[in-house]
Amino acid sequence: MANILPARPRHISMRRTFAIVASQYNAPYVRGLVEHATRELEMIVSGAHITRYDVPGAFEIPLAVQTVAEAGNVDAILALGVVIEGATFHAELIGKAVTHALIDISLRFRLPVIHEVLLVRDEEQARLRCLEADMNRGTEAARAAVQMVQTLGELKGR
Repeated sequence: MANILPARPRHISMRRTFAIVASQYNAPYVRGLVEHATRELEMIVSGAHITRYDVPGAFEIPLAVQTVAEAGNVDAILALGVVIEGATFHAELIGKAVTHALIDISLRFRLPVIHEVLLVRDEEQARLRCLEADMNRGTEAARAAVQMVQTLGELKGR
C-alpha cells in the first residue's frame, strides 16, 4: 500500500459534473469511500455537481458506468466498491472482470473512469483504505478524477 496520497490538484472554479457509481456490498466501507470522495470533490471544484448511483455489487459497476458514459453529461466517473477475498477465487475473478471493463469504457468514451473497486485481503485492509483519513482511497479517487479532468482539458485545449 502506498503510504502517501497524491497531492491535491489545483482548484477548479468552472462547474464540473461527476458521477459516483458505488457498490452496496460491503456498505460501511463503500460509504467511507463515497463520503471521502464527495468531500474532496467539493473542496477542489467550486460548484461540483455530483450524482451517485448505487448498484448491488462490484460486478454491476461497469454496466452502470457505461450507461452514465453513454449519456455523455459527466466530466468523470468514480467507480467505488470493496471486494474482500474469501476462500475461493471469486474475488479475483470479479476484480479482473471489473478492471478490464472499466478501462475499456474509459478508453472507448475518452472519459476519466477512476477505478477504486478495491480488492482487499480482510476487513482491516478495508478499514485502513476506506474509513481512515490518512490513506483513504475515496480521497485519492477524487483527486485523480479532478487531475484527469484538468489534464484532458489541457490536451483538448479548453
